[in-house]
Amino acid sequence: MERIRVDTAGFVVADLVEVINANRAYLSEIDGAIGDGDHGINMSKGFTAAGARLAGNPPAGLAQALGVLGETLLNDVGGSMGPLYGTFFGAMSEALGGRELLDAAAFAAMLGAGLAGIEEIGGARVGDKTLLDALVPARNAFDAALAAGQPFGECLRRMASAAEAGKEGTRGMVARVGRASRLGERSRGALDAGATSCAIILQSMARTIGSALEAGGAR
Repeated sequence: MERIRVDTAGFVVADLVEVINANRAYLSEIDGAIGDGDHGINMSKGFTAAGARLAGNPPAGLAQALGVLGETLLNDVGGSMGPLYGTFFGAMSEALGGRELLDAAAFAAMLGAGLAGIEEIGGARVGDKTLLDALVPARNAFDAALAAGQPFGECLRRMASAAEAGKEGTRGMVARVGRASRLGERSRGALDAGATSCAIILQSMARTIGSALEAGGAR
């Protein structure tokens, strides 16, 4: 089965909460090299709050869970990451809408909507050493795999791989936006924290959805 039920797929967001909390110190360490050093702390705060709002039975559907996550990040996370990721997840929730099943085409629409939302409120471009350097290649890889007729699981794997490569590519970039841009050439050589958290998020979604696909759409 190359699709999963939306109404019981809130576990995708539950896994995001877990993986962000697991990487809290790592993300803050990366951010500390060229930024404020609070990226992991802020992300953990927002994701944990969203997880608490979603806790309980029956489990939330994916559209609802993404919507709650987006709203919580917008309201509870300071700096630029709250609005950016809040908009990203909110747009994904809206793109999923009332669909009963999540398949590759639906996920492509969600990913595209999330990216469009970030591009609308942010002023960064690919190459500026931001989360877009992971997100744009990931979206492009997913779309290319889908256009080539690859199954949903393979599209997700290619997305995750491209996100990783995009994140690693930020080491060689000079930051052009945000606090790190003040460092100029001194920002070269360090990973971008936003690109790193974006890669972690997309890889988590790829693993969770991929595992559900392998289990026949259930978990």
